[in-house]
Amino acid sequence: MLRKIFFIAALFAATVLLMALQKPLFLLWYAHLAADATTAELAAVSWHGLLLDSTTAGYLCVIPLLLMIATVWAPIPERTVRRILNIYFALMSVAVAVIVAVDLGLYRYWGFRLDDSILLYLRTPEEAAASITWGDLWPQMTVAIAYAALMIFVYGRIVARYRADALTLGGRAVSTLILLFGGGLLFLAIRGGTGTSPANVSKVYFSDRMILNHAATNPVFSFLSSAVQSDDGLYDYEYYDELERAALFEPLRGGTPASAATPQLLTTQRPNVVLILLESFGRTITDERVGGEEVTPNLNRMKGEGIWFENLYANSFRTDRGQVAVMSGYPAQPVMSIMKLPHKAQTLPAIARSLQREGYATSFTYGGDADFTNTVSYLYGTGVERITDQRDMHFDVAPAQWGYADDVVCPFFAGQVEQMAAGGRPFFATLLTLSSHEPFDVPYDRLKNRILNAASFTDECVARMIDRWRGTPLWDNLLIVLVADHGIGYPEGLEAGSVARQRVPMLWMGGAVREPAVVTTYASQSDLAATLLGQMGIRRDDFTFSRDIFDPALPHFGFWTFNNGFGMIDGSCHVIYDCTGDKIVERTGDDVCVDRFVGDGKALLQTIHKDIRER
Repeated sequence: MLRKIFFIAALFAATVLLMALQKPLFLLWYAHLAADATTAELAAVSWHGLLLDSTTAGYLCVIPLLLMIATVWAPIPERTVRRILNIYFALMSVAVAVIVAVDLGLYRYWGFRLDDSILLYLRTPEEAAASITWGDLWPQMTVAIAYAALMIFVYGRIVARYRADALTLGGRAVSTLILLFGGGLLFLAIRGGTGTSPANVSKVYFSDRMILNHAATNPVFSFLSSAVQSDDGLYDYEYYDELERAALFEPLRGGTPASAATPQLLTTQRPNVVLILLESFGRTITDERVGGEEVTPNLNRMKGEGIWFENLYANSFRTDRGQVAVMSGYPAQPVMSIMKLPHKAQTLPAIARSLQREGYATSFTYGGDADFTNTVSYLYGTGVERITDQRDMHFDVAPAQWGYADDVVCPFFAGQVEQMAAGGRPFFATLLTLSSHEPFDVPYDRLKNRILNAASFTDECVARMIDRWRGTPLWDNLLIVLVADHGIGYPEGLEAGSVARQRVPMLWMGGAVREPAVVTTYASQSDLAATLLGQMGIRRDDFTFSRDIFDPALPHFGFWTFNNGFGMIDGSCHVIYDCTGDKIVERTGDDVCVDRFVGDGKALLQTIHKDIRER
């Protein structure tokens, strides 16, 4: 009579142990990141992680439990039951193993455990695969095969011990009650206990070191919980009632008219504008030297002839979110991308739309597939008239994994700009570079480190393009804006959301720049829109989250988000806040400044999500 409940208990216990194996595996895989952890901390990773391991095990045992209840009342042969369970656990083992292996591979790039962000990239699998090299793939394949084989073996041994019971009517009733009681225990495991808060990632966070918290997190739970999250987290971050939120946000509001003290740094209010989004150009790369030589010597040389922004911070860690921040003045979201909601993304304000209203021709060029992450929908919806991507390009060289390399796309784009200049209309042309994206495979061999070498390659390609425009009639009325789409995890181990990882370059140059200058004001990518439109005398009141960097009457700070967290910085202090653990994980400066930033950051997050819901 108790055989079936013992059978489910054995499956549950085995699943918990199999899930727990992920903790030492993760710690071994990223041993260099947790090398200074104490034995007690490493043990705490497994201990705290058991909660979500049990939750995941509870989910996996629901189907076997229902099958056991069915066998109480239906004469299902033992062989059939075993076959059903073996097929079920084989499928689950493969699915779990793939999630674990993919998570191990992506963590080095993303800096957080696997979530539903991967689904957006899997919609275009060829582009997603372009980031993967064989050197990346075979270790993950080995892990997936070994882990799946272990799980199938363990489950097979347990399933082989299943035996059917010959029960009386009373025995069936009692067995059903016992199994339902077991179902209640599974529900508690799934829910994460009897507390008021259900199972969530924050329940395994125990340390001020994010690597240990991440190690304790079950990647299967992390992925599934984010994938089924309703409305993509649009109702998260509800920190204040409406009156308090509005009061906190009002001083932070962007899109305001320029004050009288705002300087004019351009020679004309109607320059032709070229926006160059530099893929993964973090300051940890552009400031780097190898053997005394600069990694990006051309960008560093050009600083002296334009307006250099010393303290600019990327709003996000991915291109789709950084692109929206730059082009729409709209800060990134911690656990979602507004590009995943095309009907909302198309309602965003945008530099392209504002300039189009002023008679500007607008274009976007990218050497890869512009359909990736709904980019085309966003661009067309926000005022870009012409989109050129890999499908429109025909070169004598083969494309790289992501698309055509910068050494052929930059000359192509240079020609496009020259044609637009000859067309008579003012223009706003955007280029998204490509070659400094992983896997960093470029036809160039200047530096041994492949990340630095790829960045150096892009630096040289962009500089050649800009030098091509010098001395031509195009140059005199040209404003070139170079800005990174996001930072990068270089050097290896640089945590997602860290100050160093978010700091990026921005340079305005060209004949339309009145004189060189260094701007030390702290700002975000999202502030570019209001700043540029302000210099051009164009209304920017719909850019609610974009502040004019040159206006001394406004508060200035860098703001960014990462996986369920945010950061803020100015010249007085900085704070990095973990929304999952609801705590500060890094800070500098006095308590007054830090407390203000925590409140301001929460108000910004709440207002951003409120704005998205209402679009």
